[in-house]
Amino acid sequence: MKIIYLDCIAGISGDMMLGALVDAGADSNYIETELLKLPVSPYSLTWNRVNKLGISSIKADVLVDPDSPPAHHTHYSDIVRMIRDANLPERVTTRSLAIFERIGIAEGKIHGLPLEKVHFHEVGAVDSIVDTVGVALALESLQIDSIWCSPVPLGYGTIHCAHGIYPVPAPATLEILKGIPLASVPIPKELTTPTGAGIVSALVDQFHISLPSMTITSIGYGAGTRDLKERPNVLRVVVGNPEQASETIHDPHAHSHSHDHNHGHSHSHSHDHDHSHSHSHSHSHSHSHDHDHQEDS
Repeated sequence: MKIIYLDCIAGISGDMMLGALVDAGADSNYIETELLKLPVSPYSLTWNRVNKLGISSIKADVLVDPDSPPAHHTHYSDIVRMIRDANLPERVTTRSLAIFERIGIAEGKIHGLPLEKVHFHEVGAVDSIVDTVGVALALESLQIDSIWCSPVPLGYGTIHCAHGIYPVPAPATLEILKGIPLASVPIPKELTTPTGAGIVSALVDQFHISLPSMTITSIGYGAGTRDLKERPNVLRVVVGNPEQASETIHDPHAHSHSHDHNHGHSHSHSHDHDHSHSHSHSHSHSHSHDHDHQEDS
């Protein structure tokens, strides 16, 4: 079994998670190719190596074509249909739908709407759809079977969104994270977004306050948009195999043990990550991009 541990030292958002997974070895070409199956408005997906308080990390950005803005709100049912009809790998479809369901239920409760009538200002935009499905594709590229996570910091203060000035954490974010271990980090910014909260709530199997017992095979850092003065604004992901308790201490120099490093895809990029490539995918479909939230944790 292959596991991944999400070390949320500065929160979590969709773009931070996507960048971290690619930095850990997920095949960006596979992700981009599979994303072409989604009938969304034209966009470009870029990967750039940045530095956050001394930590080199990958910043994933979804840039919507300004000449083809989405024309209307995207409803939950539209997103479900889009993902189900895209002929994505089964586990990718299941994980993507689970994330959007958690977000949709929370948004519906906050706004007093049934799930099927929820329309997405913050998470219905092209960038959040690409981030969410991209994360599910990246997990599949790495062949991750189980997702573990640290307690989640949220930040505090206020944020401007489509409905006006809202508290941090946003009401939907807090609703999604009911029952999830939280970490008190007194930074006056939004550290965890609704998409990040949805990823944690829908996909995480176990929570650990520190790294669990595991043999590490790769590590990745995904950057948020902001530069925080208090700590690096990155999400760290740690990929590996869980260690089972036994009387024998693992000998790192012995060659008899076997670790499954088969990610299921050939990773042609070599971790120097110049990440200068940008792809614009031309689609004629349009969706609402009333997206003041920006997923810019």
